[in-house]
Amino acid sequence: MRIDFCLPIRNEAEVLESNLLTLLNYFNSANFDFSWKIIGVINGSSDNSLDIFRTIKDKFPNSLDYFILDNPGKGGAIKYCWRKSTADILAFMDADLAIAVDSTLKLVSPVINKEADLVISSRFMPGALTQRSAQRGLISRSYVELSRLILGHKKKDIQCGFKVISKSSFSKIEKFLEDDYWFFDTELVVISELAHLKIVEVAVDWRENRNGIKKSNIRVIQDSFNFIVKLMKFRLRLEKIKRYFYKF
Repeated sequence: MRIDFCLPIRNEAEVLESNLLTLLNYFNSANFDFSWKIIGVINGSSDNSLDIFRTIKDKFPNSLDYFILDNPGKGGAIKYCWRKSTADILAFMDADLAIAVDSTLKLVSPVINKEADLVISSRFMPGALTQRSAQRGLISRSYVELSRLILGHKKKDIQCGFKVISKSSFSKIEKFLEDDYWFFDTELVVISELAHLKIVEVAVDWRENRNGIKKSNIRVIQDSFNFIVKLMKFRLRLEKIKRYFYKF
């Protein structure tokens, strides 16, 4: 069994070398019962992220691979990687490694053991350890509650940046995944529910600024507004998607 771990990378030069080596050191020492590969998708980067990734790949040729996309966007990067993959199980994680790398096994195990089709990491499940600013925490929780109200899902956290899905399950829903940016996570979870996939939430250790870089509050506010707009547009699409899956 093989798992491909997609790592969307856009202008991550400040932390990429350190974080990649952290991942590789952990994965190589973990003695997983599955084969794995970390696949970077350098999407729309204007810094030297590609050069950094290539240099490390030369040292770990069997553990790393990469794609280069001209257009930025987390969702687009993940979809491209997953569509190209021939692995049995697909995963992605954010390049800032906000989620502790030692959460990896508990996130992939339910899919390996066929206890879930999709596993989503959660900052809001009992047992989760979360360190973040009060402002960002409030925004995240508010988004989840608003998305539950508008979209009707039951999950506690849909935007946390580590998800795992079987390749066969991804194939069932991929044509409905339209967003190429951060709303991809919401589409993935809600459409998986409509497709009758078994979804398991797993509490994780999540720390804002694990890489030491603070995100702009202005960007957070802009993203929050964009999410609300996207929620309303997505709600309009759901009836068509529901009709497709309710045939089965």
